[in-house]
Amino acid sequence: MRVLVTAGPTREAIDPVRFLSNRSSGRMGYAIAQALLAAGHEVVLVSGPVQITPPDGVLSVQVESALQMLDASLAAWPDCDAMFAVAAVADYRPKQVSEQKLKRQEGEGQFLELIPNPDIVATLAATKQQRLVIGFALESHHGLQHARAKMQRKCLDVVVLNGPEAQGAASSRMTILKSDGSQHDVGPLPKAELAVELVRYTLANGAD
Repeated sequence: MRVLVTAGPTREAIDPVRFLSNRSSGRMGYAIAQALLAAGHEVVLVSGPVQITPPDGVLSVQVESALQMLDASLAAWPDCDAMFAVAAVADYRPKQVSEQKLKRQEGEGQFLELIPNPDIVATLAATKQQRLVIGFALESHHGLQHARAKMQRKCLDVVVLNGPEAQGAASSRMTILKSDGSQHDVGPLPKAELAVELVRYTLANGAD
């Protein structure tokens, strides 16, 4: 099985030196890529900027912005059998990017007009046919309700739910929700062990 994994944050440029981003470390996505390799799968890893070396054996594509991640994912998707959409993609990006560094104006504020980024996992899931698409939901409240709604809205087969404390952490817990209504709670465990359990639970019957 050939699996697409997106990982890490995206950076949305404001000017040549500043950007909008988030606290994602990429650890979970990279751990999933490693677990998939160990289970005998081929992996295409599309990653935003992180301080992690890609596992040996993956086809690594490094990107920065959400638009770049979308393009790389669309290019890889036709040859893949499943997708783990782990990346913390920025929901918005600045409408205009300054070609020069924005200067501080004493006593004045700066206002950014933001526009929505494309929804990468929903875009790919819309063309999945019989392929498996696994998404992630990081929620601070009403997690199960929001995760199940996300699964239905984006046509996902599985949603992995975790909380804000997972960002940048070496260990965390997760709840795996399937479209058949089943639920599987895992952790707290190191992310490498969480990844192994997630791959086992979701792809046990899907490996070639």
